[in-house]
Amino acid sequence: MNIQVNTVHFTADQKLIDFVNKKVAKLDTYFEGIIGAEVIMKVEKPETVNNKIAEIKLSIPGADYLFAEKQTDTFEESIDLAIDAIRRQLFKHKEKLKDK
Repeated sequence: MNIQVNTVHFTADQKLIDFVNKKVAKLDTYFEGIIGAEVIMKVEKPETVNNKIAEIKLSIPGADYLFAEKQTDTFEESIDLAIDAIRRQLFKHKEKLKDK
């Protein structure tokens, strides 16, 4: 799976990028054939709380893509919540495929 990480309004350190890559790569265990993932992390108004946004766009065969966006205090938490949302979408997509 091809994982692309983009940041907006800040520069991510290698530790955060490794964290994102590790979490997104685990999605392969829930659904085989994931084409790629685009992760966008951005900071909205640096002086406010809950200003870290993570968006995940997952390309899968048979559907255009799955998308999740979460906003929390930390990028790690935002990524975790977005991964959970994508995982639920993958399960639903898998069930649809089984029913056909």
